[in-house]
This record gives sequence, structure tokens and C-alpha cells, in this order.
Amino acid sequence: MPSGVHIHNVRGQLFEAAERVLLRDGPDALTSRAVTQEANCAKGVLHRHFTDFDAFLAELVLDRARGIEDRTTTLRAAAGTGSVVDNLADALQDLFGPVTVAIVALITFRDGLRARLREAGLTGIPLAVQGTAMIAAYLIAERELGRLAGDADIDTLAPTLVGAGHLLFADRTSAPPQTTAIRKMVTTVIAGALRPPRP
Repeated sequence: MPSGVHIHNVRGQLFEAAERVLLRDGPDALTSRAVTQEANCAKGVLHRHFTDFDAFLAELVLDRARGIEDRTTTLRAAAGTGSVVDNLADALQDLFGPVTVAIVALITFRDGLRARLREAGLTGIPLAVQGTAMIAAYLIAERELGRLAGDADIDTLAPTLVGAGHLLFADRTSAPPQTTAIRKMVTTVIAGALRPPRP
């Protein structure tokens, strides 16, 4: 890798390389050597910017978690437009893209990574936790607009949607679930809270 490259670019290139290895070969194939080879740079580049490989992976997860948090504003802005079911189905499809599913598997696979994430303040299953907060923010906005019942239990609905969504997407070796399957799940989960459209 040429000298003088800004660290942001280096980190981004390494993160993207890690995701490609993860998607192609799975969590057990993800090593510092595999990442630097994929990024076409010297192995020392990774260790110049991160104390060890688990620190690198923790930064990767934190970066992707921030990306989910950034999407919360966009999803909240969709409240009151389109259909609640479609908005939620689209959000879950976006949340559980191949990279997120692979990273959740990686977090489960590596004890050292989980320890680093806890030190960084990420509890539970990172990415799923941020996804739950994003879905909850949207559901609250819809409840305020009257498209969900005033007593809709957001604290139950949001994790239920994310948990069921993850189960639909969790098999990395199969094709992603059909949109109809996601919409059916969402419809079932929120049926009791959804108010009929106003005439």
C-alpha cells in the first residue's frame, strides 16, 4: 500500500476486505493475513493501525453499528408514508443484508471479539441491538401519528420483529427470504397494534 494514505482510507479498505473474506469464506477463514491479502497490502499495515486482530474486528463492528444508527433518521422520516408493513419489511431487508448476517455470525464465533465489544459498551448482540433501536424509533413515530394503537407495546414489538427477521435471514448458504415471507412475518407480528387506514 502506498505511503501517505490517510488512515480513514486504510481502515475503509481493510474493513471492506474483511467483509469480502467473511462473505466468501465464512468467519473461520477470517484472519489478519486473509484480510491483508484481500486488501492487497502488507500484513504490517493492519497492525500499524490496530493493536491486534480482535481490536480491528471490534472497530469493524462499531463502524457497521454506527451505520445502522445513521439509518434511523431515514426510517423515522418514512413514518406516515407508504404502508407500515412495507416500511418495516424494507427496513428489515436492509438491516439483515449479507454483511450484517455474516458479522453477527462472526461475533458468535469469536470470544475475544465479544470481550472487546463489551469493553466498548456494546452489549447483547451488536447490530441486532442497533437494529432493534432503529425499528423501535420508527414504531414510536408511527404510534405518534396514529397508525399504530396508542397502547402498542414497542418494547416487545421491536425485538420481536428483529429476532424473527434474523431467523429468516440467518442461513448464509441459502438464498435470502422472499419479500412475501418478510411481509407475512411483519404483518403477523404487528397485526394487533396496526390501525386500519383512515378513509
